[in-house]
This record gives sequence, C-alpha cells and structure tokens, in this order.
Amino acid sequence: PTPLVRAYGLEKMLDTPAHIYFKNESVSPVGSHKLNSAIPQAYYCKQEGVTNITTETGAGQWGAALSMAAKHFGLELAVYMVKVSYHQKPYRRSIMQTYGAQVIASPSMSTKAGRKIITDTPNYQGSLGTAISEAVELAMSTPNCKYALGSVMNHVALHQTVIGLEAEKQMEMAGEYPDIVIGCFGGGSNFSGITYPFIRHNFSGERNTRFIAAEPAACPKLTQGKFEYDYGDEAGYTPLLPMFTLGHDFQPSNIHAGGLRYHGAGTIVSQLLKDGWVEAVDIEQKESFESGCLFAKCEGIIPAPESCHAIAAAVREAMKCKETGEEKVILFNLSGHGLIDMGAYDQFLAGNIH
Repeated sequence: PTPLVRAYGLEKMLDTPAHIYFKNESVSPVGSHKLNSAIPQAYYCKQEGVTNITTETGAGQWGAALSMAAKHFGLELAVYMVKVSYHQKPYRRSIMQTYGAQVIASPSMSTKAGRKIITDTPNYQGSLGTAISEAVELAMSTPNCKYALGSVMNHVALHQTVIGLEAEKQMEMAGEYPDIVIGCFGGGSNFSGITYPFIRHNFSGERNTRFIAAEPAACPKLTQGKFEYDYGDEAGYTPLLPMFTLGHDFQPSNIHAGGLRYHGAGTIVSQLLKDGWVEAVDIEQKESFESGCLFAKCEGIIPAPESCHAIAAAVREAMKCKETGEEKVILFNLSGHGLIDMGAYDQFLAGNIH
C-alpha cells in the first residue's frame, strides 16, 4: 500500500481549519500511480502469448511504468513519446530506455499517421492523440503485438481503484471520511482511481462527498468540451467513444503537465460529470506551479506538474474553509513526484511560465 499522509504543514501554511490528506502514489518505483495498470496489462499480454507491445506516453510516467512491467514479463516494448515531452523531459526517456524500451518521438516518420502529420504540420510538437495513432498503427502492422493504454479505458480505471480502496481503509484508520476528493485530470486514470471507491457511497445515499477533477486550462475537455462520440486518437484508428472531448484533432499548447495534454475524457468519468456526480475545474499553469512549490516547502515532496493541478484545487477548497470556518476533510491524490521534471520548475522559477 502507498501511504496516506495528513498534510499538517500545508494546513498550517494556509492557516485553514480544513483537514488535508494526500494519497502518496509518488513512492512507486517509477514515481507515479501508473504501475497499478502497467503490471496487470503486461501480465495479461504475457498470459496470452503476446511478445511485443506498443504504447504512447505524454510526460513519460505511463511509458516508464509499462517499460518496467514489460521487462519484468519478458515483453518487447515500443513507446511513442509526445515530441514536446521527449525534449522537455529527457530523463523520462532515459528511464524507459534503461528498462529496455524503444522510445520514439511522436509524430515520427515511422508510421503513416506520423508522416501525414509531419507533412501537414512540419513543426507540430505532438499530442497524446498523435502518439496513440502511431502506437496503434505499429501494433496493427507488427506480428504478435498488442497496444496498451495507460488511461481513459474502463479496465485502466478498474486497476487504479486500488488507490481509493486503500485510501478508504486508511481514512477509517485516521478516524475521518473525506468531504471532498480531488484528482488531477488528463484521461482519468488517477482521478477514477482515487474517487470511484468513494463515489459508490454517494450512489447508496450514505454519503454526500464532492469529487473534483482538476484539469489544465490549456486542455479543458471537462469544463469546455462537448459530450459526444469521438475518436481516442488523432488519425481515427480507435473505436468511437462517448466522452467529453475538445475534438480528436485538438492541438494543446506545450504545457509542462504532459500527462494532461489529452483531448478527451474516459467514458465513465464523462457520464458521471454529465449526470452531476462529479465536478470539474480548470487550473492555469502558473497557479499549478505556485501550489506545487508551496506544497514542496510545506511537505518536502516536489510534485509532478500533473499533480500540481490537484494540489491547486485542494488549496482553493482549503481557503474556502478558511473563509467559512468549516472543518472539512479534503483528500487529494498525489499521483507522482516531480524529481524528473525539474526543467519545468526551472522555467517557473525563472519567471517564464505565466
């Protein structure tokens, strides 16, 4: 189990009556929650006799996790890494290569989808939708090969619910129950992982917890997207999925939270938002880094740029408690550490992120 931590330092710094807890997924060997899904996916591929797998990765968290899992089960892995992150986060690439994976900057010239995008937009720095197209195409053209996805899909959300199931038992040990549960949001893997086990108690009427998905303002599919059928990738190789989407050809800006630069949301989360069971907020990049630095000073952990969005949303809620005097219990998922994202922090500290 990963630790559940009471953020006493953050509470004191904010001078809030709220009780703030975080589930610390950063202690995973690869530094994030992604290993929770990488291990079972690689295991099932091995059981089926698959020898090769392909995937995409944004910031490199999923790619790193699947690289470790693939090597453990003796599988060959090719990772299409979004080009902007490939250059922004070179050590994520190094981690994947250390585990034995092949890493390709996407869009690339190795697939039809990649070649078309490069031809149409030569300087395009890539998106998760592009990288998925390339990974799916390679899987389709490679014998005994399957494509693995680290977010969005229902089976990934299922694997990740170990986060919330553990947190539920740990909160019970602490003698508290969350009034608010928060996760950063790209496709939905860590948000669903922390929230789904708690949402069931809202369904039964036992509880009235709020669930907040914190997404980047630069890629606001939940707060500004449309609920409609759309492709999960840019080239349209995937089945159509009913989801909140900005359009599969949406080109997000080059924010440092590479894991959140995705145009669509998982189908279950989308339905939950549509039906009013969960909420969504968008966070500007500057606010997310300010909250991440505050958290590092208070709690000693430098969070991943993705996780900074969840922290920012938690800080907002804690400050509301300060205004009202309410002693609410806030739980957020610290989905990963930022020790390999210091280039992003360098940019923020230099005043280059607005």
